[in-house]
Amino acid sequence: MTAAAALPAAIRRLRAAGVPEAAGDARKLLAHALQIAPDRLTLHLNDPMTPAARARFDQGLAARTRRQPLSQIIGHRLFWGRRFQVTSDVLDPRPETEILIAAALTAPFERVLDLGTGTGCIVLTLLAERQSATGLGVDISPAALAVAQSNAQAHDLTARLTLHLSDWFSAVTGQYDLILSNPPYISAPEFAGLAPEVRDWEPRIALTPGGDGLAAYRIIAAQAPAHLAPGGRLLAETGPAQAAAVAALWQAAGLTDVAIRTDLDGRPRVVCGRLPPFLSF
Repeated sequence: MTAAAALPAAIRRLRAAGVPEAAGDARKLLAHALQIAPDRLTLHLNDPMTPAARARFDQGLAARTRRQPLSQIIGHRLFWGRRFQVTSDVLDPRPETEILIAAALTAPFERVLDLGTGTGCIVLTLLAERQSATGLGVDISPAALAVAQSNAQAHDLTARLTLHLSDWFSAVTGQYDLILSNPPYISAPEFAGLAPEVRDWEPRIALTPGGDGLAAYRIIAAQAPAHLAPGGRLLAETGPAQAAAVAALWQAAGLTDVAIRTDLDGRPRVVCGRLPPFLSF
């Protein structure tokens, strides 16, 4: 069987399982099975599939029909143009989080703290973009830190990144020019309505704190100022429903220049604030 012959049935199989973007996912799974880059698939559609490739393709399709995220099946996701390893122990890097990166890069920084680092995609991207910077990534999950360490090695950034097991600021010392976080923010009512790829496969602890979804922001607002250098910035990704409340928390914590950045769909997505240059804790 050629790759081209295998593709239509695969698309039908994914559509029957209710998978969104079934055609695109089938092509990516086929490229993964053939062990080629997705953008080279067209060049190989007439190639015969080896038994090993057919087995990989069937396994990938079976996992996707169970609504396992594509990134977990193929093992990686592109973020800010770089490839990051993804497992079921970490959140799948999302395009919305690139708004956080864009906001961070609007001003200089030397020392970066990433709270709830997961894959490490946030702090590693910033270190790659600012070659004089150093960073600390913390997470409460040892498995997530292992993924972040693997990604740091893949991008040759281990010399500038430190990783600590930490419940938010519990293992954090020192002050930073830039503190960022993409914390769990899905409220309890919202969680049930998530797509199965998210609700059933990504780590719940990284998705929702329960309640109104603001628990992590309250901790960050209370403790981040003590770890910000004078004039340092605090940035956090939020859900559209939480942005105004998070901005109010930033203001109550004494931060200035509080602003909300929107994503490409115009939804509130990132809350920014700055510790006044004359204020320290």
